[in-house]
Amino acid sequence: MAMSLLQSILSHLPGFATDVLRLCLWLVLLTALFAPLERWFAVREQKLDKRALAQDLGFYFLSSLTPALVMGFPLAMIAELGRALLPAGLLQASASLPLLPRLSLAFVVGEVGFYWGHRLSHEIPWLWRFHAVHHRPQQMYYLVNTRAHPVDLVLTRLFGLTPLYLFGLAGPGAAGMATPVAVILIGTVWGFFIHSNVRFRFRPLEWVLATPVFHHWHHSRVDHINRNYASTFPLLDRLFGTYYLPQAWPADYGVAEDARQEDAVGQPGVKAAKAVDAR
Repeated sequence: MAMSLLQSILSHLPGFATDVLRLCLWLVLLTALFAPLERWFAVREQKLDKRALAQDLGFYFLSSLTPALVMGFPLAMIAELGRALLPAGLLQASASLPLLPRLSLAFVVGEVGFYWGHRLSHEIPWLWRFHAVHHRPQQMYYLVNTRAHPVDLVLTRLFGLTPLYLFGLAGPGAAGMATPVAVILIGTVWGFFIHSNVRFRFRPLEWVLATPVFHHWHHSRVDHINRNYASTFPLLDRLFGTYYLPQAWPADYGVAEDARQEDAVGQPGVKAAKAVDAR
């Protein structure tokens, strides 16, 4: 009954209003899931600043709505480029794959693209200026996942989705759209988890699956901010020499440049990272 009522309401709303309402419902579900987990299984006790929370809520909606508005045209052009340049047999083979193998291959290929998009956003100075927005929070919790500058978000998404459209793993139509939607949805949901303030460790799986401690070290203020770029598969960091995972949790989060600026005006600066109880 409740679902029928909700569907009826959504069917009478304009497209943009429907998207906003869906995001509100997702936010309620995410908060219902992560707020208790971050209270009961916290890495460290922390009190969120109200101003920072308001900013993160704004980024949540901005980051969720922006890609749909600006990425359709470039991805369509990339798909056309793939059809023009690549052998027809390769594209037909990709399109004819059963759904599960196609999704699995797309997820692996997309993850490689996301890895390099993420890594370049750290290594290229003008890209870092946009990506630094994501690293500025000095506390980790689930909404940090969507705290991103629109330019950074779109460029990273393009790195991840371009191979899918280029090689025929994604394209027009319901079947073609299912693949990138699934890749983005799974990656986003897992992103909320690895940014969250929870001390869960999956030690037997940590070498194959990104976990909160793996990604928390990526957000540390020390040099490890240039490690652990993978969003799902740490094997990529092992393969490309950017893997870092000690037993402890990082002591400080944020951007080192911000800490140096604080020091310059006499405010408390960055502390040397100390091992936090690994629990």
